[in-house]
Amino acid sequence: MNQVEEHLSTADFVATGSGATQQREAGPGPLLDQDFVTDLRSRWDHVQTSFVDEPRMAVKEADELVAMAMKKLAESFSEERTRLEHQWDRGDDVNTEDLRIALQKYRSFFQRLLSI
Repeated sequence: MNQVEEHLSTADFVATGSGATQQREAGPGPLLDQDFVTDLRSRWDHVQTSFVDEPRMAVKEADELVAMAMKKLAESFSEERTRLEHQWDRGDDVNTEDLRIALQKYRSFFQRLLSI
């Protein structure tokens, strides 16, 4: 681990906009809402059981579920990226600490993206 990575991973507290500090979040949350995932799993179970009677329809529904999951995932990452961008893209009014924190969050975001 180089010095920059070490420094980025050792911060336990972050500065808020008001100058106060708060404990950093333990880690990123789930990529998809749990209710959405539960619904997809339930629908997938239905797709699998319907294959015997209607294989073509089951494959069509499987394709739709995969597309729905991918769309929701893309939306989730787009929203997270927008939040990250707003944290550092304030013109000249950004200090090095804010940028360091933004880089930490981008690193976490990037690692999650590559782990899919």
